[in-house]
Amino acid sequence: MTRTTLTVLAAAIGLAFGATAQAEGKMTKSDQTNAKAAIEADYKAAKNNCEGSGGNAKDICEARAKGTERVALAELHANYKPSREARYEVQVAKADAVYSVAIEECDDKAGNAKDVCVKEAKATRTASKADAKVHMKAAEANKEANVKTAKAQSEAATEITEAKKSAAKSKRDADYAVAKEKCDARSGDPKEACKTEAKSQYDKL
Repeated sequence: MTRTTLTVLAAAIGLAFGATAQAEGKMTKSDQTNAKAAIEADYKAAKNNCEGSGGNAKDICEARAKGTERVALAELHANYKPSREARYEVQVAKADAVYSVAIEECDDKAGNAKDVCVKEAKATRTASKADAKVHMKAAEANKEANVKTAKAQSEAATEITEAKKSAAKSKRDADYAVAKEKCDARSGDPKEACKTEAKSQYDKL
């Protein structure tokens, strides 16, 4: 599985649930209960459909069904009780859904190819969660700064900058893990040269 494939899968999951969203603040308790029941019914139906598959294909199917349910439930909660934290949890659910499917798909590979696949899946999840956290922190800081002093606005800008730095480091570390894993497909001097290059590229020297 490549990072491009993971990106496409993430986009597909995002689109899959866009149509289920309702206007924020307009969902009643009854609406929420009915929607939750429908989501659970859809999950059971999707999981039952997986019974027609075998081996790892079944595992992938079930992971996709479970991920779909978790994202739908997270979106339902975000619609029923809107908040920055709830929207963040939707993004986390999507990242975890993509990851769970990707990990199962990695089982179709073996050796270093499988190891690289797993590291790429983890790196994609790390990047998605880091971006979601930055967006949440930025929204929180900007809201607070809008109603406070110039000092508070400066502090908010600093908080956003720190969140971005933390996200960048998480992504860089995850990408380094992928690059290092790819080096294991080599041996001898080429392998060591590969590791040295990876360390240099990701500031690990």
